[in-house]
Amino acid sequence: MAPARSGRDDVPAGAAPAVVRATAVLDALAASPRGFLALSELAREVGVAKSSTLQICTALEAGGLIRRDEAGYWLGRRTVELGGAYLSRLDQVTEFYDACARSSLMAGETLRLSVLAGIDTLCLARYEGHPPVRYTSGIGDRTPASATAQGKALLAKLDDAEVRRLYHGIPDLPQLTARSRATLPELLADLADARARGFAVDEEESAPHVVGLAVAVPTRGLHAPVLALSVTLLDAEASAERRDAMVTELGHLSRRLGNPMQPSTVTGS
Repeated sequence: MAPARSGRDDVPAGAAPAVVRATAVLDALAASPRGFLALSELAREVGVAKSSTLQICTALEAGGLIRRDEAGYWLGRRTVELGGAYLSRLDQVTEFYDACARSSLMAGETLRLSVLAGIDTLCLARYEGHPPVRYTSGIGDRTPASATAQGKALLAKLDDAEVRRLYHGIPDLPQLTARSRATLPELLADLADARARGFAVDEEESAPHVVGLAVAVPTRGLHAPVLALSVTLLDAEASAERRDAMVTELGHLSRRLGNPMQPSTVTGS
């Protein structure tokens, strides 16, 4: 029998199998392009018998985490409530939107606040530019960390040994475009550059004609999540002068998000 795919890279020894499989069910539904999966499809994704999958789904449905109709199983409203409760306690999300809106330089740009999720980044918040840049991740989207500026900014906070452990057993890095980093040595070289200059760059690695710039947000404490702040530009508009201005402003914003007591240095605030 295939092991349950929990959506995590670090399932600890002694973890309850039913909970691991329930997590796998939620991950499979979240990843489904159709938004739903039939019981037989879920069983294949989780790697257990249909009868066991049905028991897991029944428990999740009772808790409001999933719902069922004639098409199959969907994520339930309880997942939205839990996600909202998490984000409401992450004060930096509210501060992120406020800081972007108050910045005369960034108010017309597309920015994201992201966290590392395994070898992916998870978008926690997105500030829409006017007009917004297409082909960029939205709230709740996961993208390969190796192919995005925000991902590389987060990975650069780790040492090379930790990055190698994270990508252990993954011979080929995810490819979003022909310019995405294909190997771990290429990624490690990018991370070294990011550490040296203090910010990370994505040169059409996540989408054609799109450039990303990102910095890590200083953490607020031992148990606080490590976040990255990024801005997305069209390559035709990403002159050296504009990039420099954007990186400087990202630094101001990230320090403000990392320390709410710091006096604001946001342009135009």
